[in-house]
Amino acid sequence: MRAAQIALTALLVFSLPAFAQRPQEEHPRPSPPPPSRGPEPYHGTPPRATPQHSQGNVESKSTQGAEKHDQDKRRDYRDQPGHPNSPHVDKDNKWVGHDTGRDDPHYRLDHPWEHGRFNGGFGPSHHWRIGGGGPQRFWFNNWYWSVAEFDIGFCSDWDWFGDEIILYDDLDHPGWYLAYNVRLGTYVHVMYLGA
Repeated sequence: MRAAQIALTALLVFSLPAFAQRPQEEHPRPSPPPPSRGPEPYHGTPPRATPQHSQGNVESKSTQGAEKHDQDKRRDYRDQPGHPNSPHVDKDNKWVGHDTGRDDPHYRLDHPWEHGRFNGGFGPSHHWRIGGGGPQRFWFNNWYWSVAEFDIGFCSDWDWFGDEIILYDDLDHPGWYLAYNVRLGTYVHVMYLGA
């Protein structure tokens, strides 16, 4: 019996360094503090998208060709070296990428808030941990959400089973909210699907 206790103690002592090691950071830049408020309504001229690459004949008259052309025209969101190439919030509460205004066709809905309005809490005092799913349907606290189709590419590095998000009202796009990822400092447009 004594030999078993000594062996167990030795095993425990030698395994402690493995438990003490921390995993390396997954992203090089530190997470900025969450925005204190959502973006103001945009009143300027929307920026023009810049083609990032060409995929064959973008002048196609088919709907699929038009969608492919639209994807090719995504703009570069890196406003400074080291910033992500997706909509994000800078330290000074500047919502980079939230500058297309009310007429942006990517966020136009025929029936805004068709599943009701979310009233669970907005802003930095309400952190929500994603409980599962993916961009088409994710949840937390039994509330269900969906990422705007145009924004799906901006959340490919989100952890759908644990990232913390903060919700903000989107004053430019009726029916949409903004989900800010605390770990990454990026955001996407999300629709409330109900409880």
